[in-house]
Amino acid sequence: MTQEINTTVFGSDVSLRFSAPWAAYWLAFVRILTGWYIFRSGLTKILDWPFDASGYLLQGSAGTVLEPLLVFVGNTGPLLAVTNFMVPVGELLIGVGLIFGGFVRLASFFGALLMGFFYFTNADWAAGAFSIEIAAMLLFMTLAVFGAGRVFGIDQYLESMNWAQNRWARLLMG
Repeated sequence: MTQEINTTVFGSDVSLRFSAPWAAYWLAFVRILTGWYIFRSGLTKILDWPFDASGYLLQGSAGTVLEPLLVFVGNTGPLLAVTNFMVPVGELLIGVGLIFGGFVRLASFFGALLMGFFYFTNADWAAGAFSIEIAAMLLFMTLAVFGAGRVFGIDQYLESMNWAQNRWARLLMG
């Protein structure tokens, strides 16, 4: 079995061919596992509702490069309300997209962005410069680059539809 992935990376067409089935299975496995990691994180926050990020924003980010921005968000009612909603729901939706292989590039972009925020607000650096957030960010970026939704995912079918022939729509899938 040969699985071929045709994708676009930074405006250039790239064709990746997996000559063994294990490579395609591995990519799908990594996508599903990464999806479960972020889905579970969002689900636990939703099950323990109401989620409140104010402690993390106001005290947990002290001494970090993003402290001024996060303190501003934590002290601004509407921004805090949006954050309290978007973090758990965003994690849940990112996970669903990755698990089912739908809009994988979009989900991976927001997953990497979220991990970047978490990484740069790591005040104590207990894990050193390399932490779980960096590892997760690399996984999200790998899934986006490989177009992992095209391997045993919904994106494989979505891209055959007429609306998906739009350049912008194709950037969201993969």
